[in-house]
Amino acid sequence: MIAGVPVVDAPAGVVRGGWEGGVAVFRGMPFAKAPVGVRRFGAPEPVGRWGGVRDATAFGPPPPQGGALGMGALSRDQPGDDWLTVNVWTPEPGPGAALPVMVWIHGGGYTVGTGALPEYDGGRLAREGGVVLVTLNYRVGLEGFGHVEGAPDNRGLLDQVAALTWVRDNIRAFGGDPDRVTVFGQSAGGGSVAALLAMPRAAGLFRRAVAQSAQGTFFTRGLAADIATVCAAELGLRPTAADLAGVPPAELAAAGDAVAATMARWAERWGPIAHRSVPYSPVVDGDSLPVTPWQALAAGACADVDLLVGHTRDEQRLLTALEGLLGQVTPEQAAAALAAFGPDAGAARRYRDGYPAAGPDELHELVLSDWLFRMPSLRLAEARTAAGSTAHVYELTWPAPGMGGVLGACHGLDVPLVFGNLDRGQPALLLGESPPPEAEAVSAQLRAAWTSFATSGDPGWPPYDAGQRRTRRFDTVPAVVPYPEETSRRIWQDHDFRALPLLGG
Repeated sequence: MIAGVPVVDAPAGVVRGGWEGGVAVFRGMPFAKAPVGVRRFGAPEPVGRWGGVRDATAFGPPPPQGGALGMGALSRDQPGDDWLTVNVWTPEPGPGAALPVMVWIHGGGYTVGTGALPEYDGGRLAREGGVVLVTLNYRVGLEGFGHVEGAPDNRGLLDQVAALTWVRDNIRAFGGDPDRVTVFGQSAGGGSVAALLAMPRAAGLFRRAVAQSAQGTFFTRGLAADIATVCAAELGLRPTAADLAGVPPAELAAAGDAVAATMARWAERWGPIAHRSVPYSPVVDGDSLPVTPWQALAAGACADVDLLVGHTRDEQRLLTALEGLLGQVTPEQAAAALAAFGPDAGAARRYRDGYPAAGPDELHELVLSDWLFRMPSLRLAEARTAAGSTAHVYELTWPAPGMGGVLGACHGLDVPLVFGNLDRGQPALLLGESPPPEAEAVSAQLRAAWTSFATSGDPGWPPYDAGQRRTRRFDTVPAVVPYPEETSRRIWQDHDFRALPLLGG
């Protein structure tokens, strides 16, 4: 310490942070060289030890990204090339503490996001949970997940591996135990956690994993290449590292936005992702990501990594509201969704038989929730248990009070509850301007479970198994129950989650 200021001498270099609410905070520390110039579209390269004392009181700039959710403006307002940075919150800096470490991977559809958003502030989890909390940036959009000829696929995932490597090598100096690292993430962050479980390069970098509402889209190289070709054509270029190297990142992101806005016209080639505007996802390339997470876990991968996985009950509700369709879905739209997103040709009948009271809105919501988040998440646990290992499963059912209470237990509601940040950033949309006492109570349940899991591998309820399917239900009255979405589970039980293919030439 220097006059009360937290200073840490880590292998990466000496760094000076600040105290906030009894927690030492270090922001904007680079874990890899800036991926610009000759390094653009390349795998992340280690950064050498910096000299002197590095000031770590400000976040690094967010990676270049598109305009969804206003993130493009955030990227433009904070210019700079040093995107690949980590941020650390620790209640006890110094090599002797050996606290559990939790590394957060943000969501954003592999298109937008940064670890610097206020809802990801790690102060409360670190202070009350006795953990070291890390957030990070990774490349998104075409920069991170587009298939660029002459460049490795999954650059965004490789960034995450590089950040976890930095954590392994440096976190002890910040009070963390490198042998007790938990990686956790939501939506695309949950899909990233699932991908890391299948990546040989990530082996040994974390002891535990939490996949919250894991996005279930993984692409074949053929599909990823075709999407990249269309994106590059927006600029009159080919999807090669040589052609794209001179394109300003903001223009590249804008080209991706233009394609995402008109993806439905490519439905015959790109399948269901064209109806959901999902232009980027991890690519099963046979190298950095040899197989899908479900294949990897079923084959016994990461058997020594504790796994916690789950979802919210009403995943799609918020997305439907943002599209202006809440309460407006027609029978024809529901039928189209069942046909496009159901697991097979008979799915529409099984959904209607399984949910006989469901109208068009509910059927539309159910199949989209199941396709993108609920069933991919559950099947991670089922693949794990089928291979003889254990997993813990949960569902959040407490309804969000925001927007007049119409959102239910929607996608993203778990994020402010897990971090305990109920009054900052975007949670006001979900929790309202004045979160009710129930929000704090459910948040306390989730925070206790997550930090307990990070500490010991036990979140506080029995593992999932194929017989009883025990699941922790998070609500004002928590309970351990048989998996609540049994009807959907049965509809999807024979579906093989594979990398999504290119459908036609």
